[in-house]
Amino acid sequence: MIVPLTSARRRITKCESQRSLLVTKNFIGGEWKSSESGQTYAVEDPATRTTIAHVPNSTSKDVEHAISAAKEAGKVWKGTTGNERGQILTKWWQLVMKHQHDLARIITYENGKPLSESMGEISYGGDYITWFAGAAARMSGTILPSPSPKKQMFAVLDPVGVCGLITPWNFPHAMLARKIAPALAAGCTVVIKPSPETPLSALAMVKLASDAGVPPGVINIITCDTDHTPDVGASLTRSPTVRKISFTGSTAVGKLLMRNSSNTIKKLSLELGGNAPFIVFEDADIEKAADGLMVAKFRNAGQACIAANRIYVQEAIFEQFKAALTKRVEQLKVGNGLGTGVSVGPLINQAAFDKVTAIVKDALEGGARIVCGGGSQSLQGSFYPPTVLERCTTDMRIAHEEVFGPVAALFKFRTEEEVVQYSNDSPYGLAAYAYTSSLPRMLRLSRNLETGLLGINEGGISCASAPFGGVKESGLGREGGFGGLEEFGEWKYVCVAE
Repeated sequence: MIVPLTSARRRITKCESQRSLLVTKNFIGGEWKSSESGQTYAVEDPATRTTIAHVPNSTSKDVEHAISAAKEAGKVWKGTTGNERGQILTKWWQLVMKHQHDLARIITYENGKPLSESMGEISYGGDYITWFAGAAARMSGTILPSPSPKKQMFAVLDPVGVCGLITPWNFPHAMLARKIAPALAAGCTVVIKPSPETPLSALAMVKLASDAGVPPGVINIITCDTDHTPDVGASLTRSPTVRKISFTGSTAVGKLLMRNSSNTIKKLSLELGGNAPFIVFEDADIEKAADGLMVAKFRNAGQACIAANRIYVQEAIFEQFKAALTKRVEQLKVGNGLGTGVSVGPLINQAAFDKVTAIVKDALEGGARIVCGGGSQSLQGSFYPPTVLERCTTDMRIAHEEVFGPVAALFKFRTEEEVVQYSNDSPYGLAAYAYTSSLPRMLRLSRNLETGLLGINEGGISCASAPFGGVKESGLGREGGFGGLEEFGEWKYVCVAE
């Protein structure tokens, strides 16, 4: 169902509280600044393709200033107690929740997702802030067994130092919270480079962090367009002062950052691309599996790194599951994310729309069939209709490339061994999903599927207390949980002799 754009759509600056959060400058050393060049670029609403703001188009000079500010601030920040850092993070979370409605509207304006999903993202990101606020106060080392009665040995987790945080556009609030919170909890300072498409959410978050009492220079943020991104990214990777890069984005860019960081041997956290299998066995609860797929596939119009990409359905229940899924997909409402009842917004830009269109075209030329959706739509902007395909095969692009759109590709399988082989036949290993009522099968899948995240009878698997990350070319390191805190530290062993 297509919902037309409303003519009564409010501008992002109409509400006073939104105006206070609509920041359009870099934040360096505690001050809001224009770029050194004075240049700006336009941020667009993907639903209407209209300009909603202009932000600094920064260069390497701006990055150098931000790194210097972070270095100086780190000399004091690393000496604060975990309890002090946790209290500031808690104040930040309180401000985020106080302004959650305005923050959600900013996300929807620049990202396009439905307002209800934006509200969910604010809550999800807030969970990471509160989790790491508590973790900061509980940071501890360990006493080590000594080989001599005259020696005392222990290990402590030191902050790694200045960190470069590079965040994506698909979850501009939550991904930032997931990186800033553990970095600050561990005693690090940060330089943030948000996605060119969604800088306003990041700038608003930084403003609230400053209002919460984060000292000047601890958090710095610079914005730039797509053309300037390689230069800005290179400035972060080549700086010997920056000791860690945390990046969420494509595998191709992750490999580039990894190569460029090798000259200074930086610590890396890379959350990269995925190609998640979603497996429905014949003993599964079909209605529950269809509901789970709606969450795992169509949230944020399918623009999620852990979105289900290859839906494998056992032959005996294929038609039944297809019918259950199609019924749900046909009820989705496509439109402006601020519209009433909208469940699927636009893709982020025309390039994303063209990619999804090309992948679907390749599948159709290879023999796939549209069950529902597909084709064109009447709205301006980059809206793609929620689509279900059947008769998909492993030689199609859709079996090997991350679609990043609202397209569910259905594949048939016969045996458990066969579908495990299909699932693992990918250079990626970020997430996987399986629906079955067999406990022995659940245990086998947990051992045999090559993935960093596995949801069994569950389509929504992310939470702040769990380690989030992939295997193979889906990345390095983990975000969330206590492992997420250690990613921003280095263990120091100390031996004291009499």
